[in-house]
Amino acid sequence: MGLTVWLANCSKDPRAESLSRPMPQEISVSYLAIKSKVYRLIDALVDGEKTEADVQESVRRWWDLIHPADRPVAKKYLLIVLGRSVSALDAIGDGLTSSRACEVTYGPLPSDRVRMIERIVKDAGVGSAV
Repeated sequence: MGLTVWLANCSKDPRAESLSRPMPQEISVSYLAIKSKVYRLIDALVDGEKTEADVQESVRRWWDLIHPADRPVAKKYLLIVLGRSVSALDAIGDGLTSSRACEVTYGPLPSDRVRMIERIVKDAGVGSAV
């Protein structure tokens, strides 16, 4: 009987079982890791490597990988990065429009999105300190 158990246990390939079940990933929720993720997504969108829908799907998948206990910290840092990014875009736009030497015309930022991000940051009570 011991031989049967041994053969039954040895007949299974342990690698096949581990391959069918993905290892849980640890996603860093540090400020720098989240800032890097956001900027990589922005770069991919600006470079045309991803569409807005691709970026949204990527964010959904990334958020699902974050452990639920880590999500409040991740949300805090994400809102800080998004708020600062909006401020940077506003400063760039204001600099372009106030420059006499710059004849560049560009489409305005989608104000509904900017206002939504500003509202989320304000409602979350996220401070500028990290």
